[in-house]
Amino acid sequence: MSQIPETMQAVVCHGPGDYRLETRPVPRPGPGEVLVQVIAAGICAGDVKCFQGTPMFWGDVNRKAYAETDVIPGHEFVGRVVALGEGAGDLHGLAVGDVAVSEQIVPCGECRFCREGNYWMCQPHDLYGFHRVTQGSWAEYMVYPAKSRNYRLPEGMDPRHGVFVEPLGCSIHAVNRGNIGFNDVVVISGCGALGLGMVAAARMKNPAKLIALDLNPHRLELARRCGADIVMNPAETDVVQAIRDLTGGYGCDVYIEATGAGKSVEQGLLAIRKLGTFVEFSVFKDPVTVDWTIIGDSKELNIHGAHLSPNTYPHAIRMIAEGRLPMEDILTHSLPLSRFHEGIDIAADGRSSLKVILEPGGVA
Repeated sequence: MSQIPETMQAVVCHGPGDYRLETRPVPRPGPGEVLVQVIAAGICAGDVKCFQGTPMFWGDVNRKAYAETDVIPGHEFVGRVVALGEGAGDLHGLAVGDVAVSEQIVPCGECRFCREGNYWMCQPHDLYGFHRVTQGSWAEYMVYPAKSRNYRLPEGMDPRHGVFVEPLGCSIHAVNRGNIGFNDVVVISGCGALGLGMVAAARMKNPAKLIALDLNPHRLELARRCGADIVMNPAETDVVQAIRDLTGGYGCDVYIEATGAGKSVEQGLLAIRKLGTFVEFSVFKDPVTVDWTIIGDSKELNIHGAHLSPNTYPHAIRMIAEGRLPMEDILTHSLPLSRFHEGIDIAADGRSSLKVILEPGGVA
């Protein structure tokens, strides 16, 4: 511990719209804990919406607050192990110097969901970057707790690319929830960073047709590079009719929603065939209203949610290491920690960015 500084720079959440760069003590790892020096930390749509005060995180008359104050944000990250608490090396299979990632949720291991093996739905639901007990990655150093689920990156993999393991893991889980078959026509709506990960993961399922939708032509081109057979821009094409035309009038078998826009939900319900599967992953800024008659009486749809990235990190690491995604085109912006406000603005705007990352070690 002698070479590790006493203090560090960290972004601290004091409430919606009130995030500040502060000097904080470098945490020291306790038994079973891992201290890492953060290499890169992502800014995702959820981080932006938390910063903006979205009710999902801060509550309203219908729901309790989820996010807490006095918390370092950041749940997408990769770090280099610099110290291990007692027993942590054996517990996590890590050594000082390893580059490692940690699943977004730190499960309690004791609630009903954890006991039944559904750890990603853990009732306390401590996620990095939202709760005080699981401080996040927008800092120079962070701790992986004793109950965290950690993975070492393979030699030869670009350490910065590890920042994309968490979002790609979420993408893989969403694709798995679609139960894609070989004869299926699959639609991925939204080709942001998560949507591109879904395209790449769905391609590995080898469906009959893989269709990607987005309003941004550059993102559609990246979707082709990730494995989409057909790309469509809803601003230029009646995608519901086009999907029906491609499927003999029936509609797609699987529709995965990854835009966070209510219009995409309605579009999917119209584009999907009877007895089809609709997967919802996005975090929405506002409530979305749809005609539930379509879901029930009209089409008898299978509606699946997708949350976090259970049991997908090894697959995500392999996909990145094998070069199945154009990572340098996905990691569009790299900023030092001091420019986190700028990073939030770029991610919120979305027109020029896919994945915005902070590099606490400093970038130009």
